[in-house]
Amino acid sequence: MKQFTEVLNIANEFLYSKFLIILLIIVGVYFTIRTGFVQIRLFPDSLRVVREKSHEEGSLSSFQALMIATASRVGTGNIAGVSTAIVMGGPGALLWMWIMAVIGGASAFIESTLAQVYKERDGKIFKGGPAYYIQRALGARWLGIIFSILLILTFAFGFNGLQSYNISSAFEYYVPNFAQSNVPMVIGIILAVGAAVLFFGGTHKIGRVSSVLVPIMAVLYIIIGLIIFFANITYLPQAMKEVAAAAFDWDSIFGGFAGSCVVLGIKRGLFSNEAGMGSAPNAAAAANVSHPAKQGLVQVLSVFIDTLLLCSTTAFIVLLTNQYTVGGELNGIPLVQQSVASVFGSAGIHFVTVAICLFAFTSLIGNYFYAEANIKFISENKIFMFIFRILAILMIFVGAQNDLETAWGLADVIMGCMATVNIIAIILLGGIALKVLKDYQEQKAQGLDPVFKAEKIGIHNTDLWK
Repeated sequence: MKQFTEVLNIANEFLYSKFLIILLIIVGVYFTIRTGFVQIRLFPDSLRVVREKSHEEGSLSSFQALMIATASRVGTGNIAGVSTAIVMGGPGALLWMWIMAVIGGASAFIESTLAQVYKERDGKIFKGGPAYYIQRALGARWLGIIFSILLILTFAFGFNGLQSYNISSAFEYYVPNFAQSNVPMVIGIILAVGAAVLFFGGTHKIGRVSSVLVPIMAVLYIIIGLIIFFANITYLPQAMKEVAAAAFDWDSIFGGFAGSCVVLGIKRGLFSNEAGMGSAPNAAAAANVSHPAKQGLVQVLSVFIDTLLLCSTTAFIVLLTNQYTVGGELNGIPLVQQSVASVFGSAGIHFVTVAICLFAFTSLIGNYFYAEANIKFISENKIFMFIFRILAILMIFVGAQNDLETAWGLADVIMGCMATVNIIAIILLGGIALKVLKDYQEQKAQGLDPVFKAEKIGIHNTDLWK
């Protein structure tokens, strides 16, 4: 087991410090240029389109699909990951997170637009994602199945176990001898029952719950962040000066590049908002819109919500309360708890606990949504689906009681492989998304509310846009 763990660590180091991080940056910059900075240029359209209602009763709206994607993107990494990046890499990591959010927005647009173009009907809603556009546009069902298996293993069995554990461990502060008590098992039962209600309730129920929980979660966390921001606003100029200085302190950066603010900021930005990695398109495909580019634009919002709003909230909580030390031992969730407590007292610790639970629970249901779409890609057999749901619920129950570090390390490696498959696919198919964007812009220029007809721009292998 020790040797296996060492191999996982080596694989993770290669994927996330070298190969994948470079690939995601290159693809993000490439699509930013090819789309003419669509994530910035058409940002007002993103805000307008997200308010559009669904065109069919019982289907998911743009906003609901956005909330499902945001539910999965937003997790404990927005709290623990950001504070750790600042402690380990310095305050300059924040600026590099922002840069990655802007660059990643273009990749998110491309993959989510493709997911809309090649989606399929699933009762009153739709299903789709990388597996579907790999099969329909590239004619490689075998590769789509590989992608689906990788995603299911990552999100339903890896990350959902981790999020369940994060919820459970958030209560350690309140229970002496927590690990030896029955509390983890009780929490596991509660989470498993809640998950079962949603998993067996259908994807429309997940959409409704996400559209309520995610905004509440985000708004509450941002409000706390704003209170801390204004309570410490006199320190803001100094904090921003430190961010800018550290972000471009080239001697320090290249002296310890692997642990620098550049690498840690880029990694946190990319792997928090998941742009280009093939996860969010599974939610984007579910929306009922009149033009694929509309949901592509809406998914850009999810990247910005995750990084520019929620990650930044954590960063300012840590920076403005000045409770951190670069290279210090205090980081992650304890650092955020101490930072909030410096303003709100012990009530701040309770709030962070609630925030962790909300962030992690919404990730549970968002991750499951992704996995179900890919189970259906492999097989529509109802018994197969029933077994999958039971196993997914069981993983949540087990995860709440066990620190499955090796399993989660394996999930990281599998996600790296999954992201690589998706990146190859969107590079090959990016031209299609660019055609869709051009069609959207031409109709807008004519004063029309864009309506998509696939054959008009030479796309013939989709059933839903005729």
